Amino acid sequence: MNNTRGASRRFLRLFPDREFIMRSQGQVRFIRLSSRLQIGAASAVLLALLLWLGALGAMAWSQHRAEADRTMLLSRAAAAATAQESVDAYRDDIDAVASDLARRQQFIEDMVDSLPADLKEDEALAASEGLEESGKAAQTAAKISAVLPETAMLARIEARQVDFVNRLTAYADRRSQRASSAIRQLGLDPDAILRSERKAGMGGPLESAGLDPRFEKLGLSVERMAALERGLQSIPQAMPASMDAISSGFGFRRDPFNGSGAMHSGLDFRGPTGAPIYAAAKGRISFIGLKSGYGKVVEVTHGNGLMTRYAHMSRFNARPGQTVEAGEIIGAIGSTGRSTGPHLHFEVRINGRAVDPRPFLEAAPDVLEKARGN
Repeated sequence: MNNTRGASRRFLRLFPDREFIMRSQGQVRFIRLSSRLQIGAASAVLLALLLWLGALGAMAWSQHRAEADRTMLLSRAAAAATAQESVDAYRDDIDAVASDLARRQQFIEDMVDSLPADLKEDEALAASEGLEESGKAAQTAAKISAVLPETAMLARIEARQVDFVNRLTAYADRRSQRASSAIRQLGLDPDAILRSERKAGMGGPLESAGLDPRFEKLGLSVERMAALERGLQSIPQAMPASMDAISSGFGFRRDPFNGSGAMHSGLDFRGPTGAPIYAAAKGRISFIGLKSGYGKVVEVTHGNGLMTRYAHMSRFNARPGQTVEAGEIIGAIGSTGRSTGPHLHFEVRINGRAVDPRPFLEAAPDVLEKARGN
């Protein structure tokens, strides 16, 4: 009870009665704000803020659920396709079936053209992921051929198309799961990366409206796989300088100039003036110039809220807007700005907040190697 009363008194001290003097047209007025009125106003502002945050959270959750529901419905629709439905479709309008098969074939060709080069060449596409569905497609083709012999050729084409789509969908889903697992191992959220990709204006890889749901599900699976793998490439993974030359870590340390405790928001790599500095991940040069305390700086934006900063440079080897790959030279070590000697100050920032770069640089190469299936 005493603790409760004490807390209440401390809270009330934050809102003491206040009196303001106002002078207007030669008259002096006294305006008094009571403690109760101040508490009421503060409560109203806090409630409005909570409602606003709640609305944003509900909107984000609603978008996430809508995407998940759409994927689930497509999966169910794809699984519900029956041999009898296919027979009925062939019997009702063979010309329409032929036209639909042509659209499907165009979809497949466009899809293959849009795939990453490594996926096109991967022998895993010929593995056994979709064999059960392949058997169903073959059974459907056999049934159609038996009932309507004149459509046998079309039925076999459809069976091959469905077999390919099922295997490619399963393969893309497996790569997505592998990428998601790698992203989580590095302490990041794969769903946040997907939301960031959507905000950046990413659309579906192909126009699939009106197609068989199995084909539309393939489009969504490949889209998700590509977004997650792009996210992986944006994670710092290459050493910006020699790992053996780290002279100061991330966290609180004694300031080298005044001796007081200070937060060090990155890693320092000592090295001779002119030694190369490398981009830690694929990205776009978003800033080149001088920053207070940092001296000559290059900043690389990697998407998904990730940014890397390279400071105290002696020279630049990049230009604003340039796209760089992980390991590409972007500048040289120097001692510009607030520096006691030649070194690279390297930062990783997520949505503007500095995080320790070391776990990324140490873990990312192995994690990414496993994510690529090597």
